[in-house]
Amino acid sequence: MRRLTKSTWMTTTMLATGLLALAAAQAHAADATPAPAPADEVEAVVVTGFRDSLMHARDLKRKAVGASDVIVSEDIAAFPDLNLAESLQRIPGVTISRDSGEGRQITLRGLGPDFTRTQLNGMEVLGNTASGMDNRGGVSRSRSFDYSLFASELFSRVTVQKSLAAEQDEGGIGGTVQLTTAKPFDYPGFKAVLSAKAQSNSNADDRVTPRVVGLISNRWGDFGALLSVAYGVNDSNEFGYRSFNWGKIRANPGNIGPGVSAADAARLTAATATVFAPQADTYSTWYDRRKRLGTTLSLQYEPGDKLKLGFDALYSQLENSRQNFALATSGINSLTGNITGTQVMQTAVIQGDSLVASSYTGVDLRSEFNREEDKTKFYQTALNGSYQVTDKLLVKGLIGYSKSEYTLPVFDKVFLESKNHAFSFDDRPTMPVNTYDAGLTDPSKWDLMRMDTQENEISSEYTNAKFDVAFAASETSTLKGGVEYKKFVNSGVQRSNKVFRNVPANTVIPNSMKLTVPFESLGGYIVGDVDQVYALIGQVRDLGASFTTPGTNFTVTEETQAAYLQYDLDTTLLGKGVRANAGLRYYSTDLTSDGSLNTGTSLQPVSIKHKYDGLLPAVNVAIDMSDTLVARFSANRDISRPALGDLAAAGSLTTAPFGGTISTGNPNLTPFTSDSFEGSLEFYDGRVGFFSVGVFYKKLKSFITAQTSIVPYSQTGFPLSFLLPGQDGSILYNVNRPVNGPGADIQGVEIAAQRDFDFLPAPFNHLGVVANGTYADGSSPVLINGTSVTLPLFNLSKYTANATLYYETDRWGMRISSAYRDKYLTGSGGNGNIGDGVKATHNLDFAAHYNLMPRLKLTLEGVNLTDEHTIQYTDVTAQRTTVNTSSGRTILVGATYEF
Repeated sequence: MRRLTKSTWMTTTMLATGLLALAAAQAHAADATPAPAPADEVEAVVVTGFRDSLMHARDLKRKAVGASDVIVSEDIAAFPDLNLAESLQRIPGVTISRDSGEGRQITLRGLGPDFTRTQLNGMEVLGNTASGMDNRGGVSRSRSFDYSLFASELFSRVTVQKSLAAEQDEGGIGGTVQLTTAKPFDYPGFKAVLSAKAQSNSNADDRVTPRVVGLISNRWGDFGALLSVAYGVNDSNEFGYRSFNWGKIRANPGNIGPGVSAADAARLTAATATVFAPQADTYSTWYDRRKRLGTTLSLQYEPGDKLKLGFDALYSQLENSRQNFALATSGINSLTGNITGTQVMQTAVIQGDSLVASSYTGVDLRSEFNREEDKTKFYQTALNGSYQVTDKLLVKGLIGYSKSEYTLPVFDKVFLESKNHAFSFDDRPTMPVNTYDAGLTDPSKWDLMRMDTQENEISSEYTNAKFDVAFAASETSTLKGGVEYKKFVNSGVQRSNKVFRNVPANTVIPNSMKLTVPFESLGGYIVGDVDQVYALIGQVRDLGASFTTPGTNFTVTEETQAAYLQYDLDTTLLGKGVRANAGLRYYSTDLTSDGSLNTGTSLQPVSIKHKYDGLLPAVNVAIDMSDTLVARFSANRDISRPALGDLAAAGSLTTAPFGGTISTGNPNLTPFTSDSFEGSLEFYDGRVGFFSVGVFYKKLKSFITAQTSIVPYSQTGFPLSFLLPGQDGSILYNVNRPVNGPGADIQGVEIAAQRDFDFLPAPFNHLGVVANGTYADGSSPVLINGTSVTLPLFNLSKYTANATLYYETDRWGMRISSAYRDKYLTGSGGNGNIGDGVKATHNLDFAAHYNLMPRLKLTLEGVNLTDEHTIQYTDVTAQRTTVNTSSGRTILVGATYEF
């Protein structure tokens, strides 16, 4: 398939719009002459599909006691979005991060992914994958669940619990996301569905890839079984500009040309550096072929009304095959720090303390070609049951096990170098511009520089067991109690091998092993063919224990015992319906962190144990003020356990031409603790409307924050052998260590609305809208270079909003969705920059369907219609651009058939 040009895209969109308009005209013609209804009879309107899903989700929210939001899929392959994270962003207060064109992790009410727990079929789970981009952290070894692991079609319901009840597991200050797969008793009898889609991405040469889903379910009296399978392949290409970072630079007088003003030259050659410059302005491309397989098995046995047994199993596999390319000013005579080699700065534009544009001669360029193959396997089995012992006594239990295994067995990178180039950059446009002289696509001008090999492994295991008792003390009140055991084990390791092939002399490789970047990029250049170069050189690709990266080989084990008591009330007081619960939860966690620390001469094994416990009270009240108005109030205390890397009994070191970063953990950290309060008013207008407004406040104690300082490498205790060639102990390094800070506050307002436009004349009466907006604000002190700096909470966007306009009839429907996320910080910064962040994004998606026959539905979908770029920056004041990339538009055409 040829590349989808702008004109082709517009033609496709116009064609789709025309078809929908034609269908609308037909619907209008049908609506123009309705059969008259008796004057005393109310006309019944039955709707299915997206509108019905919204109504079902709204009803579940109304019946809940605490604050929650629900997404419901009425059928297999009918989930509102292609990606689970993309669907979650439609919920008030939920925002997502994206990678390779897909939603990946969520932030809930301004608290980052580490603060949100994920449960699958009633038990806590964790799964991680990786980004292909260094600027986004690469491998994700954290408590942040990667929702890109699962195909959204595997789930029938997603519930976001924003308030805590004593019967709920502790551990998610932000909230809890509950994922539920389909069950056989969800359907009245036999059910079989097959869905197939073809998808393509505008940045990936419009290669067509498949997405197939199937479900079969049946019931035989008291027993039911369901099997579902989802498989998809997605080609994506994210490309654009990035830099390693920004840092202060200093140039020798001999490196300043006559085109630089005397005033600027004086600043650039001063003994103390004061001007920030981008480190290695780079053009990059990240091509990824992603394969996703998921399957679920559900068995249910319910002989009578007393005994209910269920078994759920899920297997998911995510594979990424990446080809990453980069062209950077990071050869031997580089633009990654002080200008002291053959480079000569010919012109300079300084704004404030930032070098925003400059031109050079004598610059050595470096190209990269990186091959990555990674895989995440996720397994879960869970057995649950309940038994109604008497009319008043109910007992329930659950036992389950889950495991996520991430492996990166292939990470091979070849660096080539081309010397003595003229180069200029201009970071003032939204998309920074690099300009190069000739020779970038001439293989003879490129020589082998370096070869990097890496391997990664991450394993996360959960073993859960719960036992609950509920005693109906009266018709209106119930006393609940329960105990729980949970064991979590996270282990991992990184191995790496970096070999310079240009010292003491260049290693010659033939031009036949050099190629031009084969995928869309901001510019063409030569890279080394990874497989051919490795075969020629014979560098080790299968790394053993001797290649372990310091600080990455550690294991965190948490064993938690918990118990709770809770009182539930469902009654009428003063003519008002009241639903409430109040309770107390106790937890005790034994932590063991095993790893290795650098003693200055060797890595020594170490094991650190830590124990903590606490009481968590919770109260939730919902009052039916009238038939249409519900008031809610919640107050609770909850915890979030420290990040896995923060608990590591280990240290890690990252080298770079301009310095680097050393990070060490702290196993004696205490958990985040939050006292939370929230209230809301919710107005329900029959089956056509809904409006709510809520406020929330969280007081976080023992807030874990980073302590950052810049010190000479010789003072860190790490051996000089870890440094790159030509570096010595005087080079400055960023040193990060987590500490328990004084705390933080976060407060906000959520507004949500939903309305069918049934009051409009036909055909516009089929229109509807669902929208929400959230304001959140919170900050925390961060220690940077020994100074306390107050920054907004990481991952907090002050303003977020979502809206979906839909049109739906019995025959066809369409919707367009908008998601806005304000800028947010991702870290404390480095190299003298205060804070790293991501600029605001606004994404538009589209979906339409047409019921060709009663059992056959055709679909057309578009994701990221405006090709919204991801823009990252450093320093909250200067907002210096570090990344600006495009992930393209994705189009899907498909059909679903129900047997």
